Amino acid sequence: MKIVIGVLLFLLAHIVTWFQLNGQFLWEIFKKNPILISISGILTSYLFIKATQFTVKSFDGLLWPPRFIGFGVGIIVYAILVSYFFNEGISLKTFVSLLLSLALILIQLFWK
Repeated sequence: MKIVIGVLLFLLAHIVTWFQLNGQFLWEIFKKNPILISISGILTSYLFIKATQFTVKSFDGLLWPPRFIGFGVGIIVYAILVSYFFNEGISLKTFVSLLLSLALILIQLFWK
């Protein structure tokens, strides 16, 4: 159960981070208020800390598996949101990169 909570927290943290960084290209309010938007970094930091805490516990104190899981989740979130909000297609190179990210996550979750 800890791994599920950890992955969901990584997912939420990466979504919030994506909007924090890329909202400036979507909405004028984000572009005009970078300091205010930066304050949301407190929330994302907390989410990343808790995600790391849950996933490290689920891997008996190992630090590398959560790092790869967080990275893989971030790449997948980024690709989905860029595709949705900016209509950037998925090239073959990006598709292969997404598959590799998914492979990173699955290896960490299921290779004991």
